[in-house]
Amino acid sequence: MSVSKVLVVGGGITGSMLAVALAGRGVEVHLAEISPRWFGVGHGITVQGNALKALRSIGVLDRVLEHAVPFDMLRMRRADGSLIAEVPTPRTGGDDLPATAGSLRSSLQEALCDAVSEAGVTVRLGLSVARFDQAPGHVDVTFTDGSSGRYDLVAGADGIQSRVRSMLGFAAAPRPVGMSIFRFVAARPPEMDCAEVYYGGPRYKAGYSPISADRCYAYLLDENLDASLISSDAPMPLLRERGAGYGGMWGAILESLPEGTRVDYRWIESILLEDPWYAGRVIVVGDAAHACPPLIAQGAAMCAEDAVVLAEQVTGTAPLEKALREFMDRRMPRVRTVLDNSLLLADWEINPGTPGADPAGVMSRTLDFLREPA
Repeated sequence: MSVSKVLVVGGGITGSMLAVALAGRGVEVHLAEISPRWFGVGHGITVQGNALKALRSIGVLDRVLEHAVPFDMLRMRRADGSLIAEVPTPRTGGDDLPATAGSLRSSLQEALCDAVSEAGVTVRLGLSVARFDQAPGHVDVTFTDGSSGRYDLVAGADGIQSRVRSMLGFAAAPRPVGMSIFRFVAARPPEMDCAEVYYGGPRYKAGYSPISADRCYAYLLDENLDASLISSDAPMPLLRERGAGYGGMWGAILESLPEGTRVDYRWIESILLEDPWYAGRVIVVGDAAHACPPLIAQGAAMCAEDAVVLAEQVTGTAPLEKALREFMDRRMPRVRTVLDNSLLLADWEINPGTPGADPAGVMSRTLDFLREPA
């Protein structure tokens, strides 16, 4: 194998999946997570078929689906709730998997945390990387608590604000897309059976997905409001004000929200590192290398694929430099297609009436492209 001992920095979806995938291939894995408590937080998440395929490949899919809601349909509605169309969702993970599953982020992360523990990964909480020194055959890492370790590879899976990316000297930084998102979890109406999106209202769009037997994840895409409002505990009156004008089930969900419901508000940002995402024996993956607006709901899927493909490449017989080069050759076309098309869809949302705009066509072509193996 190209590597026998790997440090994974970051314990989110990408880092957890990479740790499990590497350990399953016989690698000694250490995972460093900066949070002193490691658990899933936040709202809901939409997991597309190609992400489900990646989860299955590391043996975690069944436990994820125990607490998720699979569905194969997207229902499009006008702002008043009247139906526009029902659109079957392509099965990007193959015909034997659901097209999509809605899940609480906490449920997904808890399943991954359990898998990391069962895989024998050494998990260190409350610390990150302070520095690393590369040599021809290894990387010496000094952690923020003063301890150190020697590894064959360091993989930064530490998110869109990646410290590892900065330490590598990459100049790319996240940039605002021009739209923001309100996200919250609410009681799931019994009749909600798939994702639905509302168009033509006072904001860019609103929507929801079922994520458990009794909960749903709802969102509102808006213009960028004052940056001081960005918070994981945004004020409920702000959501009610910005969400006014949507009827149907979305409006009913908003109206019935109890006071104290946690509302997450933030600007949507994007980033794409140019090829390569690595220098020597240190690489960044997942949101640390690429992040896009959620217009195609492929963020988690691109991260999941990164993890599985990187584990495959660096546990083969090729030297590490060649393995990382082949990883880039496999990942860059898919990631760039998703990011470019997500940004295009965002631009069309921000600038309605753009000549030649074809959101349905772009969405369909992108998902058909993603049917191909990662």
